[in-house]
Amino acid sequence: MSIRKIGKIRIRRPVEEARENILAAAEKLLVEQGPLALKLTEVAAAAKVANASVLHHFGSIDTLHTALMERMVQQLIADLLAISDRVGDEEGQRDAVVRALFDVFETRGAARLAAWLELTGEWKRLTHVREAVASVVTKRAGFGDVTPAEAQDLVLVSVLVAMGAGLFGRSLAHLVGQAPAHTRSLAAELLRAHVVKRMDS
Repeated sequence: MSIRKIGKIRIRRPVEEARENILAAAEKLLVEQGPLALKLTEVAAAAKVANASVLHHFGSIDTLHTALMERMVQQLIADLLAISDRVGDEEGQRDAVVRALFDVFETRGAARLAAWLELTGEWKRLTHVREAVASVVTKRAGFGDVTPAEAQDLVLVSVLVAMGAGLFGRSLAHLVGQAPAHTRSLAAELLRAHVVKRMDS
C-alpha cells in the first residue's frame, strides 16, 4: 500500500494503483524531458509521492526504468494484438500496426528509454520483453502465411526500424532541412514495403 495526502487527510492506495501512478508520472517525464529526467526526486515529485515511496515499490531508480520500459512494451503488444483481431482489410491493419509501433517508440519516448537502458547495461533485465515478443510472433504466425521464424524476423525488423526512427528521425530530418516527420514517413514506407515483399515471396 502507498499513502497519499489530500490536505491533511491521508489516503492509502492499493499497491498496483500506487505503482501505476508512479509509472505514469515517469512516462510523462520521459515524453516531456527525456530519460535524463527519470531521477528519483523528479519522478517522486511528478507522482506527488515521497522518494521513499518510489523506492518501496521499485527498489531502485534503475528498476523503475526497467519497469517503465516493460510497461510501454506490454501496452504496445496489447495494442498490436487488438489491431490484429479487428475485422478489416489487410492493408488497413498493416498501416495501423505501423502507426502504433512508430508512435510508442517516437511520440511516447520508448526509443530514447531503450537506448538509455542499453547504454547503462540495464537492457538485459528486460526479461518480460522476450515473452511479449513471443506472443506477437505466435499471433502473427497463427495467420498461416508465415512461419514462426519469419514472423520473428518481421518483428525484429519492425522494432529496429521504428526504434531507429524514434531515436534519430527528428534530428536527421532537421540536419538535412526536412520537416520533423519526414524521416518517420520514409522509415514507415520502407517497413511497409518490406512487409509486403515478405508476404508475397
